[in-house]
Amino acid sequence: MKASLKDQTEEANGRIRNHAFWTPLSESLELSARLGGRLYLKLENTQPTGSFKIRGASNKILANLESCRQRGVVAASTGNHGLAVSEVCRQAGLALEVFVPGTISEIKKRHLEEYGVRLRMIDGPCQQAEKLARREADLSGRVFVSPYNDEQVIAGQGTCGLEIFQDWPEVEEVVVPVGGGGLIAGIACYLKEKKPSVSITGIEPENSAYIKHSLRLGRLDNDFSEKPTLAEAVAGGLEEGSMTFELIQRYVDRVLTVTEEAIIQAIIISFRLNCQQVEGAGALSLAGIRSYPEFFSGKKLVAVVSGGNIEDKLWEKIVFRDG
Repeated sequence: MKASLKDQTEEANGRIRNHAFWTPLSESLELSARLGGRLYLKLENTQPTGSFKIRGASNKILANLESCRQRGVVAASTGNHGLAVSEVCRQAGLALEVFVPGTISEIKKRHLEEYGVRLRMIDGPCQQAEKLARREADLSGRVFVSPYNDEQVIAGQGTCGLEIFQDWPEVEEVVVPVGGGGLIAGIACYLKEKKPSVSITGIEPENSAYIKHSLRLGRLDNDFSEKPTLAEAVAGGLEEGSMTFELIQRYVDRVLTVTEEAIIQAIIISFRLNCQQVEGAGALSLAGIRSYPEFFSGKKLVAVVSGGNIEDKLWEKIVFRDG
């Protein structure tokens, strides 16, 4: 009998610990006071590659290590997933090729190049890079490490929810950035099984709100008029038929969208109040909490800070824009 995602997450928790940190919950005292509740930040920006992606990447690769050694690895990424796969492959001595869209940020592209992995630049959105990477893996017999559309990847991301529950079982709501949906699907699947009363809220940039758009239609749909967003790590549509969408429909209570200005303010506040340097996607949870206080006031909250890989010049321009 196939193990549930909760059970797979618990297995992943024992598998990934030489690669992924058990990240801290850090209370934001001023924001807790403003909300009249308690707000903890789950600091995934402190992971070895600067984002939560190391969880899913390491679980997928380690669960299939012999095949990865014999056949090699292919991945597709806007940056953070590629960095995570590169780090795991470096430690395990595995051959890797990463398909990346032209929208990748310069800092993430530079870091991937520093790993010495083979990069294949794709003239198209992230879902096109994923499609071509999966096709290449099938043709060449290599192992494809999806950024989100894979049970073992989702189970790895779910260890973030496992840590939240073990560190603070009193938590009432968890707020999670949403891109391809692997992180929120993993967290929600685990937490809803362990504590059905917990609420799970996803936050997307309104400029790239593919999940919110699809939820309105009741089906996964990439026909969305996307605009540029500071949260580039979550930008773009999903792979056709992605399992994450059905998991979000089943386990996630709501998905909200935020403006670019709200993301900017959350980046600023993350530094000024919490001393954290976060990227646009990493600021989404805080942006959502500040944009919709009616949903979050008075609660015991965890805001997942999904990553911190932002170019220094961009970060400085945002944080010090008011002097």
